[in-house]
Amino acid sequence: MRIFVGVTDNGWFDFLSSRQDVDEVNFWQPGGNTQFRALQPGELFLFKLKSPRNVIAGGGYFAWSMFKEKNGATSLDVLRRNLIRLRNNAGIAERDFQIGCILLAHPFFLPAAQWIPVPDSFSRNIVVGKGYGLTEPDGKRLWDAVHDRLAGLQLEEILVDRAREGEADPRRVWVDMRLGQATFRSMVASAYDWRCAITGERVLPVLEAAHIQPYAKEGPNVVQNGLLLRADIHRLMDDGYATVTDDLHFDVSRHVRDEFENGRDYYALHGKELRKPSQRILWPARQYVEWHNQHAFRR
Repeated sequence: MRIFVGVTDNGWFDFLSSRQDVDEVNFWQPGGNTQFRALQPGELFLFKLKSPRNVIAGGGYFAWSMFKEKNGATSLDVLRRNLIRLRNNAGIAERDFQIGCILLAHPFFLPAAQWIPVPDSFSRNIVVGKGYGLTEPDGKRLWDAVHDRLAGLQLEEILVDRAREGEADPRRVWVDMRLGQATFRSMVASAYDWRCAITGERVLPVLEAAHIQPYAKEGPNVVQNGLLLRADIHRLMDDGYATVTDDLHFDVSRHVRDEFENGRDYYALHGKELRKPSQRILWPARQYVEWHNQHAFRR
């Protein structure tokens, strides 16, 4: 188990901490040139506010743009201006540029009276952040301080106790962590390498993260209950005109032909094996596939 203390833009923190019931946030990296590898999913990311505050004022679980105000800005234009300011590119004219996105679930924002002093080992010259293990004195002190404050605010259920090294399998953290809708969409898209699981389509505006067992029918927001699909394939799945078999092949219902007297392009995909995530643990889970076959698919 590790903790990462990330240098946090004060305006981003002030905006999100003023919102009610924020269940996930996008901690963006203005440069966007490196992949964040300091934590495993389910580990703790803390917000270290910039000078003159220089305190730890909140955090969230590392989970893995569809976040709208959860990006920490009132609009895309405001977000873009904030990013340009932090990138020191005040005069750039380009419309869009790549940024890094660290998706955090179950964020918490401490009141000022509960802010945590930054460890002495956290140099003021650090620009991005610093990681700590719970076997390190400063890491253990941070964990205890966060736990005490959340308990005092009656928010201790946010902080699942995974403090003992080796006690929790990081893969189980990934599977069990409750995700918000935006984080679910982002994680599914990433797991499927931004390509439709059926057609291989890569044009992002037409790709959607689909639940196999619908969220409205108690299907959880976990990657194993998701597929990245072209929008029309997603609609077929939702309406029961297509499904996924137990051995993860695409199955098109006879009702497409019977009801619409067409469907040639879809029947050409019938029996095709799904493109699956590279990590086996993220493949569609049998219980969700079986639910869709039994309760949604039009046979």
